[in-house]
Amino acid sequence: MRKSSQPLTRRLSLAMAALALTLLTGCASMRLVDSDVVSVAAVPSGMSLQGARYRFERLPSQVNNPEAGLAEQQAQAAMTAVGLVRDDAGASLSVMVGFSGTQYQADPWGRPIGPGWTPYGSVGIGIGIGAGSHIGLGTGMRFPPPTQYRREVSLVMRDLKSGQVVYETRASHAGPWSDSVPIFATLFQAALANFPNPPAGLRRVNIELPR
Repeated sequence: MRKSSQPLTRRLSLAMAALALTLLTGCASMRLVDSDVVSVAAVPSGMSLQGARYRFERLPSQVNNPEAGLAEQQAQAAMTAVGLVRDDAGASLSVMVGFSGTQYQADPWGRPIGPGWTPYGSVGIGIGIGAGSHIGLGTGMRFPPPTQYRREVSLVMRDLKSGQVVYETRASHAGPWSDSVPIFATLFQAALANFPNPPAGLRRVNIELPR
């Protein structure tokens, strides 16, 4: 019995190890983008945003900005996912897309640090000779503070007939990821979470994104 049970036990151990490795690999291949989102719906009685048709509207400063075109493409993908339809000729809504991004050095808690403040030691070597024959050697290292990236997007939807804003939403995220394109796309998805009936106030929307 002992001889026959050993191969089975070994196979089970190998299977469990393979499963654990698969789970760890899967977790390592994904990252969580946690966005702070605020959305406000102000839809007049008798109007529905479900399946509404829209066209984009740009500020004068955005007209010749190539990044505005990319932002609109990302916003369009997110709006299509919630049932909105782009129709420049037959639109009932105009949509203005906003986007911004900054980077900063952060403290260990991810907060921006001001000039001259660092909690990270400097590189140095010190030798001290005390009373008697004691010799002390000390070293310290200072690492540069990490860079954080803050990005924000907004969508303002306006009824073309009345000029009234009927839906406004913003999403922001701060994190270590330097690849802006997928992060901005994820922010537009987060901004339209719960569309067209968002909960009141600030909320956190988590979306997993491949590394």
